[in-house]
Amino acid sequence: MQPPPAIRFDRLGQVFETRSGRVEALRNVSFEVARHEFLAVLGPSGCGKSTLLRMIAGLLQPSSGAVEVFGRRVTGPREDIGIVFQKPTLLPWATVEENVTFPLRHKRGRAGRPDRERAQALLRMVGLEGFGKRLPDELSGGMQQRVGIARALLMDPDILLMDEPFSALDALTREEMGFDLLRIFGERPKTVVFITHSVSEAALLADRVLVMTGRPGRVMTELPVPVARPRGRETIEDPAVTGLAAQLRNLLLQREAA
Repeated sequence: MQPPPAIRFDRLGQVFETRSGRVEALRNVSFEVARHEFLAVLGPSGCGKSTLLRMIAGLLQPSSGAVEVFGRRVTGPREDIGIVFQKPTLLPWATVEENVTFPLRHKRGRAGRPDRERAQALLRMVGLEGFGKRLPDELSGGMQQRVGIARALLMDPDILLMDEPFSALDALTREEMGFDLLRIFGERPKTVVFITHSVSEAALLADRVLVMTGRPGRVMTELPVPVARPRGRETIEDPAVTGLAAQLRNLLLQREAA
């Protein structure tokens, strides 16, 4: 028997009632994400990309249709899902280690020695060994985002949701973070849904790229990334990656011109 996909959207729609009227954010969205697949989602601002993540996480119920995780309908927040936001939203008065262990301390009221040791192991994995006692304002933007990734991985979630996690970083730091994510994904495979506006980032990182239309957001197309893993710096210049990036860019430009 075929196992269920990690994530499944079934004819999903979302309408928000605002002061200025009714806003249809998503319409008839259906797609699946396989376990340990890295899916990048591209689309214009306001097309419902972040709304999709909130629905997977159980933070928002759809107006119509359904979201399933491992074959079960999502009805509320789940502990097997980690989220990395656009900004790491670290507690400024807490150390790096305390920020990483915050989910456990929030849930249990404390973090024991094994939890702190796990936090230190995650900090090593994201390249922050020796920074556990620092405060967030002692770190660069890229280092703070690494803390956010370590925090999301603390509970060892099956699914990792990433909402434009590198968009606030400078170009060089953003590129470096992309390679760090490739390494982390290789060492600790997860099902990843990655929201981005960067076609080159999507082509480099993902197994498949989903392109959304403008609001109301629908699935325009899905394209596989024809490059095997592992990937390194040389992958940036791979003709298959540059060709896919050009194809994605043309799709988005055609949508804007329509």
